Amino acid sequence: MTGPDGGLGSDPDGGTEELDALRAAVRALLTRTPGPDAWPRLCGEIGVAGLGIPEAYGGAGAGLPEVCAVLEELGRTLTPCPMLGSSVLAAAAVLASGDEAAKRRLLPGIAAGTTTAALVWAGPQGHWDPTTPACRWDGRLHGEAYYVLDGDDAGVFVVAARTDHGVGLFEVDPADTTRTAATPMDATRPLATVQLDHCPGRPIRGGADRNDGADQNDGADQSGALVRARDVGCVALAAEQVGSAAYCLEQTVAYTKQRVQFGRPIAHFQALQHRMADLYVLVETARSAVWAAARAEKQALPLLAAVAKAHCSEALSRVTAEMIQLHGGIAITWEHEAHRYFKRAHGSAQLLGQPGEHLARLEALVLNPAGPS
Repeated sequence: MTGPDGGLGSDPDGGTEELDALRAAVRALLTRTPGPDAWPRLCGEIGVAGLGIPEAYGGAGAGLPEVCAVLEELGRTLTPCPMLGSSVLAAAAVLASGDEAAKRRLLPGIAAGTTTAALVWAGPQGHWDPTTPACRWDGRLHGEAYYVLDGDDAGVFVVAARTDHGVGLFEVDPADTTRTAATPMDATRPLATVQLDHCPGRPIRGGADRNDGADQNDGADQSGALVRARDVGCVALAAEQVGSAAYCLEQTVAYTKQRVQFGRPIAHFQALQHRMADLYVLVETARSAVWAAARAEKQALPLLAAVAKAHCSEALSRVTAEMIQLHGGIAITWEHEAHRYFKRAHGSAQLLGQPGEHLARLEALVLNPAGPS
């Protein structure tokens, strides 16, 4: 199903028969079953939750291209589901941890879609810095994390915390925490605040399988697992942004063919044709950035993930702003969908790091490729 680099084919826009079939299946299901009710069917009928998880842990053993194909379709419809937070972010962190016991314990449920996992990481400023998570560990977990994707409904938390040895990952029962659903700008992206006060946690250790005490950490620094989770998450999020941007552009072009001014559709005016052409180029370059990152070799992923996150955030923000403007007064009504995509654009731009942060990271990676990412 996948090539030696974990990708499919060589077409830069992700156009292979397998991926096209996957997109078509997801789009058809989302058409028949829109909204949050789609998630159980996406998992049961197509197996989307396990696409990025190896077969040894109950997944499909596919790769990031397949995950991105699904996220594009979810972005088109703004379907609220835990694909990004659980199947991508939390799963990537566990996979990169090196803890075989944790992988065998946690990943099968995530892959089946029966367990929603949430990565508890960022502080109130929303900086997803792998070296400075919001919580700390001193034998118990303390702290307050914000912007936790699907944190209000998650069945298990993967908590990143500062330790005496760097950064650790810990499996936590949400019942041992205080979690509060946030009121996000984008109502289709469930977020929560998670408070940990002297909370027990089961260390997710790097290296060999060990079972010699739940409250002892072996000193392994798991910041590398967070780097990997952030990079994979940025690519998946960028794919979702491309799906949203492409849909918004399609709807805007269609509307300009219907809206009449001065006796003819506004699509006939050259100035608007130029604007549509510019947006088309923007969306297609964003799509190319996603697929370059999705098929990247491991060592190239940090740089290309930063490119994809920064460029796709800008693309979606611009396309949704043009959608609002060109739809006129109808676009700012509660009944029209334009405002939902506008909110998604601005919320997604902040998630996993603002575009400016990724541009700064990109500069550091280019000027100092051997340094930390």
